[in-house]
Amino acid sequence: MTKRQAPEERSWPPHGFPKAGPDLSDVPEVVVLRLPLYVRALAQLLHAGVNVISSQELGEMLQMTAAQIRKDLSYFGRFGKQGRGYNVQFLLQQLRSILGLERQWNVALIGVGRLGRSIIGYPGFAPEGFRIVAAFDSDPRQIGQVVGGVMVRPVSELEQAIAAQDISIAIVAVPASQAQQVLDLLVRAGVRAVLNYAPVAPQAPNGVKVRTLDPVLAMQTMTYYLYRSLTVHKEDTRKA
Repeated sequence: MTKRQAPEERSWPPHGFPKAGPDLSDVPEVVVLRLPLYVRALAQLLHAGVNVISSQELGEMLQMTAAQIRKDLSYFGRFGKQGRGYNVQFLLQQLRSILGLERQWNVALIGVGRLGRSIIGYPGFAPEGFRIVAAFDSDPRQIGQVVGGVMVRPVSELEQAIAAQDISIAIVAVPASQAQQVLDLLVRAGVRAVLNYAPVAPQAPNGVKVRTLDPVLAMQTMTYYLYRSLTVHKEDTRKA
């Protein structure tokens, strides 16, 4: 990577704009999942004063291959030229536009227990354009409290609030036994994007995107590698 200015001969504007209206069905989900990683890395590079970066350098930064990065970006257009690299600021702007990050997204939180309170107090949402504007709970002891500047409301007001406050995304932080019921309420209210922290995978209709985050499952995948490593170590010790 370098702080040099982008060369005069380049394939970004006017020839490098993303393809108009890419067919989202043609973009693999795994590619979409990697786009925020590119955005974060490019933002860090821009902050460090880096103007141009190659796919090889970006790959080393993200522990990915240069070929994978080029393939991912090719779904949306041409952003660089072989041997010349990518203009960091331009690529960052384009990827933010592709991800819809150039506007503010209003978010609702359902479930204001210990996890929900941690989520609503997390300072990393607002700088990235995500603003928790409403919070809901079914526990009468929670209703009426103000958490992180947001008053907790009864779940019965959810549908009205989503329409009135232009809420597009919901965060679900309820027990597993309540997750499906809450998701059904959100779908009926018109929410099409849900970040689910409940330790269960609720069923959603077509057109509704649910992303489940379960730290227990993540740790269970890590124990697979730890167990294999310990097993190999024991075998080597016995042979010694």
